[in-house]
Amino acid sequence: MKKQIVVALALLVSTISFAQKSELKAAEKAIKSGNYADAKSAIQSAESLIGSADAKTKAKFYFLKGKAFYATGTVSNEDIETAIESFDKAKEVEAQAGKLKYTQDINTIKGEMLNSVLTTAQTDLQNKEYMKSSANFEKAYKMSPSDTLYLYYAASTAVTAQDYVTSLKYYEELRDLGYEGRGFQYYALNKETGEEELFDNKVLRDASLKGGSHIAPKDKPTPSKSAEIVKNIALIHITNGDNEKALAAMKEARDQNPDDLGLLISEANVQLKMGNRDRFKELMQEATQKDPNNAELQYNLGVIAAEAGENDSARKYYEKAISLDPSYTDAYNNMAVLILSGEKSIVEEMNSLGTSSADNKRYDELRAERQKLYESAIPFLETTLKLKPKNIQAAQTLMNIYSATAQTDKFKAMKARVEELEAGN
Repeated sequence: MKKQIVVALALLVSTISFAQKSELKAAEKAIKSGNYADAKSAIQSAESLIGSADAKTKAKFYFLKGKAFYATGTVSNEDIETAIESFDKAKEVEAQAGKLKYTQDINTIKGEMLNSVLTTAQTDLQNKEYMKSSANFEKAYKMSPSDTLYLYYAASTAVTAQDYVTSLKYYEELRDLGYEGRGFQYYALNKETGEEELFDNKVLRDASLKGGSHIAPKDKPTPSKSAEIVKNIALIHITNGDNEKALAAMKEARDQNPDDLGLLISEANVQLKMGNRDRFKELMQEATQKDPNNAELQYNLGVIAAEAGENDSARKYYEKAISLDPSYTDAYNNMAVLILSGEKSIVEEMNSLGTSSADNKRYDELRAERQKLYESAIPFLETTLKLKPKNIQAAQTLMNIYSATAQTDKFKAMKARVEELEAGN
């Protein structure tokens, strides 16, 4: 009787083993023919039998399951996750068994998967299909969870698409992961134009240096993105009408990082967005006390103040930025913009005047005032153009001002320069 039971069990094991191999062969054949639906069906049939399989069969099963669910890459995130989990399981089984038959193929496939998805994400971004781009960047993150930068891209492209539900989900995940996104930007001076240029990566920059087209390389560290992430979470809450959640997000972040200047400025932005101008001013004062010699901070404070209509404060911040960094091009440009913004009220008053002698007198006074305004903006625009010779907007504005102030020679020279810049574009 015992012999019969042993024989029966042996036959059962043999039958299960045969069924496993049969289903795996069917899956393998379907994958080779590109019939991924049949491959998945065969895999699912074999799945209930795989628990008793040997390491070699298990590794093959998980390898084929990964290929079946990945298909051609145009699948859902759920299928991508299943494919990655299966590939990782196959590698784990092989590592434990000490036989790496599929591991190298899996590494190659996962690399190809990631490159394909990233290429699609970039193409979607270029085509302004932001939600498709976001979904593909998120898919890339699922493929390579250590590359949290992809999740950051998924969040930012979702914001561009104004899908705040999706972007909030990704930003909160980044926050919970403690993502900072620190890195470097790679610059070099273009020998032909004399302008400093930003490269997409170090390899391209170094190739330009080697080719002789660029000199004077600089590696500039990028600041932590944690403050930006918390700020965006707060701003999304504001957009959704959840001001209390916005303030709670900022408070939690600042409680954890009380000395983080970026978070301080982010909270100021949030307060400004909510219309709390007094709190905004308090935070700005705190920021300048923390780091009074930071040119970029002074510039950013100037931008925020200008947006808030605090023109006198904005001017002081820009002037401070320039004194700390005389090569800060954007500070010169924004000073000119700030000065010229005063023209609107002058022109409106000029247009409202009548033809009486008093009105004519006031008109002449306003015209002289506008002339002084133009003249005070010229040095900042000229410096902007000196630092950034291809800044066509600065060139066009200068051309118009030279014309309005009857500086004929300078007008003609600048007109020629504008035409040259336009032709170059």
